[in-house]
Amino acid sequence: MHDFLPTADDVIALVVRDEVASTDLEAIMDRLEARLQRHGQVHVYVETRAIDGIALAGLGAHVARAMPLLGQLKKFGRVAVVADQAWVRVGSRLESALLPFVSYRVFEPAQREDALAWVQQG
Repeated sequence: MHDFLPTADDVIALVVRDEVASTDLEAIMDRLEARLQRHGQVHVYVETRAIDGIALAGLGAHVARAMPLLGQLKKFGRVAVVADQAWVRVGSRLESALLPFVSYRVFEPAQREDALAWVQQG
C-alpha cells in the first residue's frame, strides 16, 4: 500500500507500507515518469513502514518499465529513504553505492522530518 504526500511538483514523496502491490508500483512509475517529463531534475522521498513483501504478479513488467530510468539518472537530485527496517536501510545504502552520482541519503524514522526537509530544499 502507498500514499503520496503533498509536495512541490519537482518532488515525489510517498509512504509505502505492508505489501507493495503491482498497482502501487504502477502508480509510483506513472507519477515519476510524468514528473521527469516536466522537470530537469526530480527529488524523491520514500518512507517505508513494515514492508512484508512485494507482489510478484507483473513484477517483470515493472522492472522492464523501470530500466529506461537508468539512462535518466542525472535527472534524479536528492533521494531520501526513511526506513523502519534495517534490511531496507542496508539495501538502500547498497543502491546508493551503485548510483554514486545521485545524492542519496538513508534515514531512520525519528529523522523523517529532516529527511523530507533535505529532499525539499531548494
